[in-house]
This record gives sequence, structure tokens and C-alpha cells, in this order.
Amino acid sequence: MPEREIYLLSPRALSPETIAVAFAKTSRAPESFREIASELSDEKSAQFHEKWVVGYGHASVAEHAVLHLAFENVSRIAIETIESSRLASYTEKSTRYQKWGSDDFTIPPELDGHPLRDEFIQTVRLLFSTYAESLDPVKNLILGRSPRRENESDEAYDRRIRSQYVDRCRFILPAAANANVGMTANARVIEMVIRKMLSHPLAEVRQIGEKVKEVSKAETPTLVKYADVVPYLVETTAEIANWKSEIGNVQTDWCKLINFDKDGEKNILAAALYRFNEMPYAEALAYVKALKKKEREQLAEALLGKLGKYDVPLRELEYATYTFDLVMDQGAYAEFKRHRMMTQTPQRLTTRLGYTIPLLVTEAGFGLKYEAAMQSASEMYEKLYAFNPDVAQYIVPNGFNRRVLAQFNLREAFAFCQLRSAANAHFSIRRVAQKIYEEMSHVHPLLTKYMKLREETWQQVEENYFTQV
Repeated sequence: MPEREIYLLSPRALSPETIAVAFAKTSRAPESFREIASELSDEKSAQFHEKWVVGYGHASVAEHAVLHLAFENVSRIAIETIESSRLASYTEKSTRYQKWGSDDFTIPPELDGHPLRDEFIQTVRLLFSTYAESLDPVKNLILGRSPRRENESDEAYDRRIRSQYVDRCRFILPAAANANVGMTANARVIEMVIRKMLSHPLAEVRQIGEKVKEVSKAETPTLVKYADVVPYLVETTAEIANWKSEIGNVQTDWCKLINFDKDGEKNILAAALYRFNEMPYAEALAYVKALKKKEREQLAEALLGKLGKYDVPLRELEYATYTFDLVMDQGAYAEFKRHRMMTQTPQRLTTRLGYTIPLLVTEAGFGLKYEAAMQSASEMYEKLYAFNPDVAQYIVPNGFNRRVLAQFNLREAFAFCQLRSAANAHFSIRRVAQKIYEEMSHVHPLLTKYMKLREETWQQVEENYFTQV
């Protein structure tokens, strides 16, 4: 028998487009990948892609060409579009561990030559100066409450302390604040991201899309060269945005489970039986429904009882879904959006849903300055909104609340709730994770009880970390 071989086609030796062709041709050619690749040139690879990817629509070939893109000094509102693809990997500059300088922000291109431009810059500078001014008072409070541990190095102590005070002060930073993000994705995803960016209502995002197309073409010239504006996205976005609703912003329940599969737990148990037995699904479901309560508990224990803290539950947990209408501060949403296996529909950033106040900011005697900065941002937001609601988002600080509709299955709920309720998670997102878990446990207690969450309630998070939410 032939000897098994596993090896890399290195991007140091072959271009991403050539690697993509080498993998693609194995479906028709019996030769090894090495032999296929040795016969290819960049020109032959381009010809292949023109014929099969562009001409015949075999876009999956482009998934074998992987690019690593570095974005620097782009606004945090633009980063939301950059990071919107499910099938990509991102690492972003953290507001929890790094400090922002006074000039680290983007001025929306739409304000060039506009009367509001100077006032926008003035308001952003006020937010940044308030942010900078808040760091020492909150840090001093932390220093008094978190003494150095035995044998803890200066670097380790500084890192631990910094994560405690910087992540309180980050609530003041606006969406105009710049950040860096690294993105790894295949060429098919990159092409879709470019199309989305070029069709975006914000000029900054469109400019980023043009640059992404330019730098991607240098590595995969054929695979992304036809990425362009999508009229459907542009026209549909504009048309639906014109359907104005007279309903107000009042929402007393910040975490509302608005829809779920009533038989979700039974569906999951039936799917597990279906996987490991020989029966139609209808028969498996009928069997589960006929079980007594104690028997279903035993089946649930068999499915999830041996689940370790870092284990991923079986895929059959995806057969139950939940839809939540959520209101959370923008800082929390920045972490929530990373869970891209969810379906998420965020509304525009706004100052009309109120803002949170971290407890330590108040205890440090900085509450009045914090609130004054938030009020200035709110007033500037309304002026910008009258000009352009999309541009108005740039001035909104992290502390303001935002609505998002989210739908996810139980398997993703395990991942989200366990990760974001951990002790090292930011308290804003811990509050959300604990509340979502609580709502789910009311309707599906049989399976959610196997989630391993920190011993903390969302009410305790509010009491211990917030003056106002």
C-alpha cells in the first residue's frame, strides 16, 4: 500500500493562487499535490481561476488561498464591518489592556468641509481628554485595593492592575477611536468582505474596501479582481432605512427571550439517538416524547454529564434555537459581536438609550466629569444625526447602550455563556452572559443545567460593578 504523507504547501514557496489551484486540481488529477504544484506557474494559476472560478462559478476553489491582512488606525465603527464575516479570524487592539493617545481617532470623510467638522473634533478631544484624566484617579483606587502579590514581577503587577482600571475608563472612548486589527481569511471570504465594504454607507469603510481590494490583488490577482459594489446592498439598505417607525425607544426589559423552540430539548435528545442508532428521526422523536421525566433526565445525563470545562458538546445541540432582543453597552457589544456563529442584527450606535456608569469611576470621584462628557457626546450626536445618522455613530462612547437582535443554538449558548461568564471576562459581558443563561434555564432546564458558569448572578454584577446601567 502507498505510504501515508501529510505535508505543507508553503506560501513561502508558492503563491496563494497557486496553492488554491494545486488543491483544486486534485479532484480531477491523480498526481500528488507536489507534482501538481510543480507544473504550475502564476500565469497558469490565473488562467485556471479565470476559467473555473470566474467563468464557471466554482468559487470554493478560492477558499484554498489564504491571506493575512493588517489594518491599522481604522475607527472602531469601521472595524465592525471588517469583523463581520463568520469565516475569518481576527485579533483586535484591546481597550481593556491598552491606552489611547489624544490623536488616536478618525474624522469621518463625510465631514470634510462641513460646518460640524470642527465641533465634532472638539467633542472627540473632550472625550479623549476626559478619558486620559480618568486613568489616574481610577488607577489609584485600584492600587489601594489590589496590593502586589508575593513574588509578582513589576510587569505582571502592572498588567493585572492595568486591566482593572483601563477597562473602567474605556467607557468614555467614542466609536471614532482608532484601533488595529489583524485578519486571516481565504480569498473567497475576502472577496465577499470587499463587496460588503464597497457597498457600505460610510465613506471610511468604502475607502478601506478599496485598499483591501488593492492589497489583496497583489497576492490573489484573479480571485478578488471582480469584487465590486453590490447594488442590492446599497439600494435595499437605503430603501428599508426610509421606512420610518413612530415607535419610541422605550424598552424596560434589557434581555428578552422573544422566541425559542418549545420542544428544543426533545429535538436535541432525539437527534442524539438518531446519530447513534438506526431509526428515522420521527421515530426517535416519538420515543423521546414518550419517555417519563426521569428517563429524559437520564438521557440528558448520558449526553452532557461527562462534559468537561473545556469540552465542546456534540453538534446535536444545534437543533434548538433561541432569539433574544438585547440592550447592552457598546463595550459589551464589542465582545458580543465576536461570537459570529450567532445571527446578530445590531441597530446603529445611538446615545438615545442611555449610558452605563462604572462603579469605580464614581468611587474615584470622577462621576460628574464622566457624566458631563457623556452629555456632550449626546448633544453632538443629535446634531450629527440631523446631518447623517450613520456618521453620528462616530461620536458615541462605549458606555452608551445599544440594541441587538441575536439568534443562536444551544451549542453556541454553551460556548458564549461559559466563556463570557468567566472571572477574567469583562463585567459588562458577564452581566449579559448570566442573564441569557437565566432566561434559557427557565425554558430548558434539563440541558442548560450542564453549563459550567461562574457562581455569580447578573444582579450581583450590576451591584458590584455599576453605578448606573
